[in-house]
Amino acid sequence: MDELVPVEISRVVLQSKSEPQYVHLRVLESERSFPIVIGFNEAAEICRKLGRERFERPMTHDLIGRIFEATGWQLRRVIVSELRDATFHAYLDLVSEIEERLIDCRPSDAIALATQFRTPIFVSREVLDAVAPEG
Repeated sequence: MDELVPVEISRVVLQSKSEPQYVHLRVLESERSFPIVIGFNEAAEICRKLGRERFERPMTHDLIGRIFEATGWQLRRVIVSELRDATFHAYLDLVSEIEERLIDCRPSDAIALATQFRTPIFVSREVLDAVAPEG
């Protein structure tokens, strides 16, 4: 895999359901950033995770987290790995006591889980250079 660059969520734009939602990622210790268009539910979930809001019953990402914990998997990091046909692609980098796995997923879900578990987010250098060229 290409060189990975650590990023953080710089902001989430949550608008009416009929408008696009965005999560903005920024390179750590830099002003270099880029947006990813995501769904309303995913944007709302990321906002809830950032605010550490909890519900009585588990939401989808909470359920996924419970499955990880019950099966011994840990989310080591998420990776925004590719930009193909104007669509971002990502992986969950999971580890257990006996193996490691990269699981293909949507960046919005990966970012929501990274926010939930407070794990690092990375973007491939190739994607970063394509969407946020250095000035």
